Amino acid sequence: MSGGVHPAQILRAGVPAERAGLGLVLLHGRGGSAADILGLARVLQRDDVTAVAPEAAGNSWWPVSFLAPMSQLAPGLENALAAVDNAVATLQAEGLARERIAVAGFSQGACLALEWAARRGGPLTAVLGLSGGLVGTADAPGRPDPALYGHTPKAMDQAGRLDGVPVWLGCHAQDPHIPAARVQASAETFTRLGAKVEMRLHPGVGHGIVQADVAAMRRLLAG
Repeated sequence: MSGGVHPAQILRAGVPAERAGLGLVLLHGRGGSAADILGLARVLQRDDVTAVAPEAAGNSWWPVSFLAPMSQLAPGLENALAAVDNAVATLQAEGLARERIAVAGFSQGACLALEWAARRGGPLTAVLGLSGGLVGTADAPGRPDPALYGHTPKAMDQAGRLDGVPVWLGCHAQDPHIPAARVQASAETFTRLGAKVEMRLHPGVGHGIVQADVAAMRRLLAG
C-alpha cells in the first residue's frame, strides 16, 4: 500500500471459516485492542462463529474525536476503512458469503463499523454500533453546535445500499463522547439507505456496552 501504510494486523477467534455459519468482524475502540474486542463474540452463545478483529496502529483508528473536521480525520479514516475491507475480504476468501458476515464495534470502532457499512453497503447479516455514530462524508455548513459538543455538522452523503439489513444503534443518552444528536442523525441516514434500524438511547450518563446491546447482538445474530 502507498504512503507507508501497512495493513492492520488481524486477530481471530472461534471456529475455522469452513465450519462457520457466521463471520463476525469486530472493531475495537480507541485505546482498546483486537484481543479485547474478540471477547464480544462470546456473548452470542454460538459455536459456529468465526470472528476476526483488525487492530489499529497505536490502538487508535484516528487521533481525534470522530466529530472533528474531516481534514483531521481523513487519513486515519481511510486507513481504517481499508482495514475493514481487508477483514471482510479475508472472510469472503475463506468461503463466507457476504450476507453471512456481520460487522460490529464499540466506541471509535462503532463509528468505524457504521461508517464502513454506510459507505460500502450490503448484503450483510447485521451492523451493530455500540456507543458510536456515523463519522460523515464531509464537513457541512454550520456553526459549532452544542448538540454536537461544540463541533460543526457533517454531511451524511453515504450511498451504500443496505436494503433490509438490520442496524442496531445503542448508546447512552448522555454519552460523554457520542452526542445523542449524532446517533439520531445516523439512524436517519441508515433508514434512508434502506436498513432496518433500531436505535436505543440508554438512560443516563455512560459510555459502555449494556445488557440491551448484548440482547440485541444475540437476537440479530442468532443462528
